[in-house]
Amino acid sequence: MSESEARNPARFGKQAPILPRESMTGRSLLAVIAIMSFLAALTVGSVRVAKISTEEWRGDLSNEMTIQVKPADGRDLEADLQKALTAAQKSPGVSDARAYPKEESEKLLEPWLGTGLDLKSLPVPRLIRLQMSDRSEKNIAALRYALSQSVPNAVLNDHHAFSGRLTAISRAISIFGLAILALVLLATVLSVSFATRGAVAGNRATVEVLHFVGAGDSYIANIFQRHFLGVGLKGALIGGAIAALLFALSRFASRIFNFIAGDGDAAFLFGSLSLDMRGYLEITATVLFVAIVTAIGSRLTVYSTLRNID
Repeated sequence: MSESEARNPARFGKQAPILPRESMTGRSLLAVIAIMSFLAALTVGSVRVAKISTEEWRGDLSNEMTIQVKPADGRDLEADLQKALTAAQKSPGVSDARAYPKEESEKLLEPWLGTGLDLKSLPVPRLIRLQMSDRSEKNIAALRYALSQSVPNAVLNDHHAFSGRLTAISRAISIFGLAILALVLLATVLSVSFATRGAVAGNRATVEVLHFVGAGDSYIANIFQRHFLGVGLKGALIGGAIAALLFALSRFASRIFNFIAGDGDAAFLFGSLSLDMRGYLEITATVLFVAIVTAIGSRLTVYSTLRNID
């Protein structure tokens, strides 16, 4: 080697890293981070899907009410249905009222009773669907009073209790999702911590030499942090991309479930499983957060390990 090469080796070849990458971590850590990122992104996306479905249900129920006219001994069900419909149409705050035909009312029972049954002999209640322009308590009370006077066997359902249960379920799902996300992040930090301790122990001789030549803990920690940030970002991108692809294909999967279950039962129970743009942005933020947590966790572990070495 010439004298100029010895003085400036970087000009004549690529310098090797101070700490070899092969000795710092393996593919197993990359796989663990990818799995944890997938679970985190899947949790965030699932919570978002549940929230979207709940908001759609609440939106459908917010401006709608139903009147259930029950069969009663000595009363004409069809006449009671017309009386209830007339009372609803005259009530303030009701923009539209439509009575379900008998065949349509019977069809609503098919998901529970099955198809092909003769329901003519059964006392099937009749329904009236109301579209509300003003859901004030005064208007609802006036409608209840009008029904009680003209059709005592009619029941007004404002769906308020059901809407409240939907809100409670949505909050419970969000809290449960946050708890799972916290556990996934904790598992990621622990995995990175073990890998970082192993990397520092495996390169102890090199770390001691760096200390001997004057390198501080901050310099050494930056080396490990940059490396594990790259590993964390790569693993998080892999896991997040798989989760995003899973949600992108969810519409196709829901169609398969619907075909297996038949008659739209799966769609009724699980919804469309579709994720909006905000959901994909939340998955992206989760991926970046996992990478940052990986880098910070490795840095803190390096500082803790270096103090023991010193």
